[in-house]
Amino acid sequence: MNIPNVLTLFRLFLVPVFVLVFFSPVNHYLIFSISIFLLAGITDVLDGFIARKYNLITKWGMVLDPLADKLMLLTVLTCLTINRIIPIWIVGLIAAKEIFMIISGMFLYRKDTVIPSNKFGKASTLLFYLSVFILSLNEHIGDSLLVIAVISAFIALINYSLIYFRGKDTEK
Repeated sequence: MNIPNVLTLFRLFLVPVFVLVFFSPVNHYLIFSISIFLLAGITDVLDGFIARKYNLITKWGMVLDPLADKLMLLTVLTCLTINRIIPIWIVGLIAAKEIFMIISGMFLYRKDTVIPSNKFGKASTLLFYLSVFILSLNEHIGDSLLVIAVISAFIALINYSLIYFRGKDTEK
């Protein structure tokens, strides 16, 4: 197990930690839980950087890394929805998109195909981290950024679909 994969496992561990802190009776629970979310984002950037720089990219990491990202994002959005900080339609749309991506990813993995992350997916993830952070400081601006992040998530989905179908065309 290499360092990027350990960082990905750590990020998976942060998912239940986020939930525990978010629903804890601690003062400033939102700031603490968002800090955990940001720590997950930092480990995501760090594991990707280390994996690429030191050629430690593994098939296992290519599957587990986006899964960790999706679980964290869905967890954060669900918690924010439960506490009525964001509207339910946001978590509904993103959950549908992410479930589609997970099922597609499992299908492709069985066919020994993995579509790596790209700039659209990374930009979308960055927008979600930024919007959730800003949401903890200013609800109005954070909500607006969150809508932009949702739109960018669907642009990334379209881009991943195009990559897959273009790859299918070249195989013929």
